[in-house]
Amino acid sequence: MGCLMEKEVLLHIDNISKKYKNNIVLEDISFDVYKGEFLSILGPSGCGKTTLLRILIGIDTVSGGKIFKLGQDITELAPSKRNIGIVFQNYSLFPNLNVYNNIAYALKARKMNKDEIKKKVDEIIDLVGLSEHIYKFPRHLSGGQKQRVAIARTLVLNPDIILFDEPMSALDADIKVVLRKQLKEIQSKMGITMIYVTHDQEEAFALSDRVMVINDSRIAQLDTPHNIYKNPSSDFVKRFIIDHLDYKIKSIEESIK
Repeated sequence: MGCLMEKEVLLHIDNISKKYKNNIVLEDISFDVYKGEFLSILGPSGCGKTTLLRILIGIDTVSGGKIFKLGQDITELAPSKRNIGIVFQNYSLFPNLNVYNNIAYALKARKMNKDEIKKKVDEIIDLVGLSEHIYKFPRHLSGGQKQRVAIARTLVLNPDIILFDEPMSALDADIKVVLRKQLKEIQSKMGITMIYVTHDQEEAFALSDRVMVINDSRIAQLDTPHNIYKNPSSDFVKRFIIDHLDYKIKSIEESIK
């Protein structure tokens, strides 16, 4: 992706925190997201990563701090005004609509011209490799195909950023590998910024320009996969990421002997 330091800052998160009564979910969270980068947010269950995603899109509010998009304060802006899309784990497809109409739904709601809708939907369907499934209903699609429809439905709205909330956690390992490759190809072709929440170390390292590791409501480390692997910032990062990846590599090597 080139040197991220030379890229334009798309999102600037300034010291945000989130509390529910006496429970601190996020504390002193500050980081930048660069235009066109793939940033993964990685951490154990309950560390606050999904809450952070909900705050970025505007579903949840902050207890303190600010969020800036291209220099504009969007902290209090409604989700519909942020031009940020989100893809959930459970797909959230309309069961009574085929692939084409699932993707076209939001464009129709915006009362876009019919010919323009067809042009945009056809382009996105081709991009995500769903052309042969265009008239199928969700019940006739595999998990990986459903997830590609969910991604296409978000892409067709041309957001500045797409957020992913553990989108592959329910998929089989083989399908995950294929979908990862397709997701990186889509990002490369469109140059779109992606922020990806996962608890899967291998997934984060395979996809990302940078990885943010969260632990106990704070950022434990934010760096490139290479730098995190070579220079973990704490014992937690070493245990949670490096030791896990080393164990997995060892297991693969032993299985192919």
